[in-house]
Amino acid sequence: MTCCLKVDFVSWYSMHMKQINCATVIAEHRRQKGITQEELAAHLGVVKATVSKWETGASYPDIAQLPVLAAFFDISVDTLINYAPQMPEAEIVKLYQRLALDFTQQPFESVIAEIEGMIKKYYSCYSLLHRMALLYINHAPMAGDAERTAQIIRAAIKLCQRVTGNSKDQQLTWATINIQAVCHLAVNEGEAVLELMGDSMMMSLPDRTHIAQAHRLMGNEDKAQETMQADLFIKIMEIFQSMMVALQSNINDFARAEALYLRAEALADLFNMRRINVNNMAMLYILGAMMYQTATHTEKSLSVLKKYADVCINDFFPFAVRGDDFLTN
Repeated sequence: MTCCLKVDFVSWYSMHMKQINCATVIAEHRRQKGITQEELAAHLGVVKATVSKWETGASYPDIAQLPVLAAFFDISVDTLINYAPQMPEAEIVKLYQRLALDFTQQPFESVIAEIEGMIKKYYSCYSLLHRMALLYINHAPMAGDAERTAQIIRAAIKLCQRVTGNSKDQQLTWATINIQAVCHLAVNEGEAVLELMGDSMMMSLPDRTHIAQAHRLMGNEDKAQETMQADLFIKIMEIFQSMMVALQSNINDFARAEALYLRAEALADLFNMRRINVNNMAMLYILGAMMYQTATHTEKSLSVLKKYADVCINDFFPFAVRGDDFLTN
């Protein structure tokens, strides 16, 4: 039994050394040190022919010799065996694109097998795991079998959990949470989405959409509608406020500033801004008056100031964010 285990380990080690290929690393670092194969062999207690075989890839150093070699060259064992647990982002993107294309040209399971191999090799490269989870969820329906599709989606969930549980990159973590939510929705796990994301309206748009879908899966249509209403309100406010910033930034470019003002006013009329967020209307009119006065259009400036005064007198107090017949409370 012991002998068999030893043979299995040697086979495993030999196979992985072939994949890693330390031959060129040994040769390059030996030359950089300016020593001969004989001198390196003497340091390691082997014959010159052994070093020669290492450098040509005909054989590989024993595992016990790796730290000795690495220390001699003043490099890490990872550098010695040419192993990088992190794949550069540009290579990850290329790999993702190539594998996505392979799904259209190669047998489904062979592509899945390659993805599994990359995951094992780069299990601590969280950006790569994120991309592989994307490949899983995007191509799982191609499995052709509901059970196999579900297996792949659950594999994607596990990858997402590893990323969110270990990555220090907050942006990557949130992006991966979105993928995990999509996976849970794909296997009808609405409760898992709410557990993952909570029920906060402070999430980004995709997150709020996932929360609404989760409520719908759980049969809570009222809560789903409430979530989507809140999402609409937030996005309308974000667009309007971005237009205010753009208007203020272009206050000295009258043509552009007036175009922004008129569009913002149209948006405000469309969504009844005077009722749902009167503060936005006050901001719009103040900026509009400034814009027209800067361009010496005094009459138009006074006209907009009258609108501002009307809002302040009739609508501003008591200040409240209110709904209407479209954006309900």
